[in-house]
Amino acid sequence: MRLTLRLLQDRFSVCRLASAAVLPPELLAAQRDFVSVTRTADELSVVCPEDMAPEGSKVQPGWRAFKVLGPLDFALTGIIASLTAPLAEAQISVFAIATYDTDYLLVQEKGLAAAKAALARSCKIEAD
Repeated sequence: MRLTLRLLQDRFSVCRLASAAVLPPELLAAQRDFVSVTRTADELSVVCPEDMAPEGSKVQPGWRAFKVLGPLDFALTGIIASLTAPLAEAQISVFAIATYDTDYLLVQEKGLAAAKAALARSCKIEAD
C-alpha cells in the first residue's frame, strides 16, 4: 500500500501543561487544520499552531506535520512503522499522533527537507 501524505502549512508547537490545567477554549473552537489534546494523570499535552500555544505551558516550537490521507482502516497494520522506519534511518526524530481516521507525523522544521526525501521513497507527498 502506497500512502499519500499531505504536509500541513502551519508550524506547530508541542506544549505541556499540568494535568489539572484548564484547556483554553479557543484551542478547540479554532478552525485550523490540526489541534491535538491528550490528558493523562501526569500531564495535559497540546499540539497546536505556534500562534495558539497556551500561555504558561512548556513549549517546544518548530514542528511541521504530515497528515496521512485517509481514512485508514483499523485492520491495517504497520502504518506508523512504515513511516517512521525511513525517518529513523535518516536520523530524524518524529512525534506521531493517531486519530480515529488517520495518523499524523510531526518533524522538526530543521529536518523537514530530509524528512520529505526519506518519506518520498515510499509515499506520495502533497503540499497543503
